[in-house]
Amino acid sequence: MKKRHYLTMITVVMLTGLSMAQAQNPECMTNLSIYAEHAKVKNYDAAYEPWKMVYESCPDINKANFSYGERILEHKIDKSSGAEKDGFIQDLLALYDNSIKYFPTNYSKADVAIDKALLLYENKMASDEQLFSMLDKGFKEDRENFTNPKALYLYFSSLVDLHGAGKKELQDVFDTYDDVTAKLDEENQKLTDALQKLLEKEDAGTALTSKEAKLKSAYETNSESFGKVASSVDSKLGALADCNNLIPLYEKNYEEKKGDVKWVKGAVGRMFSKECTDDPMFRKLFEAQLALDPSADAYMYSGVLKQKAGDNSGAVADFNKAVSLETDSYKKSNILYKIATSVRRSSASQARNYALKSIEANASNGKAYLLIANLYAGSANDCGSTPFEKRAIYWKAAEMARKAGRVDPALSGHASQTAASYDAKAPTKEMIFSSGMAGKTVSFSCWVGGSVTVPNL
Repeated sequence: MKKRHYLTMITVVMLTGLSMAQAQNPECMTNLSIYAEHAKVKNYDAAYEPWKMVYESCPDINKANFSYGERILEHKIDKSSGAEKDGFIQDLLALYDNSIKYFPTNYSKADVAIDKALLLYENKMASDEQLFSMLDKGFKEDRENFTNPKALYLYFSSLVDLHGAGKKELQDVFDTYDDVTAKLDEENQKLTDALQKLLEKEDAGTALTSKEAKLKSAYETNSESFGKVASSVDSKLGALADCNNLIPLYEKNYEEKKGDVKWVKGAVGRMFSKECTDDPMFRKLFEAQLALDPSADAYMYSGVLKQKAGDNSGAVADFNKAVSLETDSYKKSNILYKIATSVRRSSASQARNYALKSIEANASNGKAYLLIANLYAGSANDCGSTPFEKRAIYWKAAEMARKAGRVDPALSGHASQTAASYDAKAPTKEMIFSSGMAGKTVSFSCWVGGSVTVPNL
């Protein structure tokens, strides 16, 4: 009852406020109605003047001043040029600033920073310094709402360009890379978690509702966007993060930074991912991490070093210790995946076991499926006694690659290309016809095990 009474009071206050606004300026209410009707049917030219009157006289009367106002001004920008266009751009920049001023619960600091930066970038009206400063402030002050993939890329890209011009340090690039990729992973994880529930429903044989089907499509599209941006961010970083750059940088900063656990962990992780583990600096950094934070990651790196030294039993013990220390299922999945990649050269079957454990911890870990696909494809010559049987393993590899794209659409582009390349290496229609194997089963007696059904012609 208290809640109902409270809501009733809110409604009364809102209506009272609206009535007061209407009484103070009935012209605003009339023009609000006029421009809203025009904007609904995208007649933005007709909406402009009544909108401008309301926006300038009664900016806080309705959120439509900003939601419709953005569309109206964007239309004006698209249809104008020269000084007139510049004027509309300045109007839109001011509208973004005012949106959070008058409707702080509907707009965030990140929204404003992103909208302004993208507008200036698209119209070539800001330098790299201005873009980075604007986005850096928005990201650091409002990280939670900084979710636009295009803005995340621009944030990092502008910094790399500043580094290339000698205006930013390489360490700044690495720090921001870590922040941006972590944010991309977080947002994609939210999408794949939601998608996984719908995939499980489909796999159980239950049809999705029309609403669920639309949500599934949206999750897949948005996840794919994050995947493309993540790939672009990696490409932008490029050779800056190779061993030739990493090792001198860490040697230079080690004495000053060796007590900074965040810096040490970032350095170790980056050297591991770039396969700089043979350099003495990796062991030095790893030992510093172990002293500062004997966490799951530290034992995983310890296992890698022991494996390189030929101590396989010690390596496995450390790997298992790493897994047992991690309680977060997603982090555990990533550790298991890293272990799988590190042991793949010594034992394909062991790598698959860790990859499957990675999938068990996080069903949306598409990278683990891709790794298994690659392991299968790499064993083609060991899994069959005839050319047909050897090539049949590629069907199994392609199936795994497609699973990767299904559970994690961020990987869909790479997964599709990988599956297509494996399908192209599988037996051709001519081979299927001449062998008489259409519709039959090919079993694998090698470490891969299992079987595949040969496609019917």
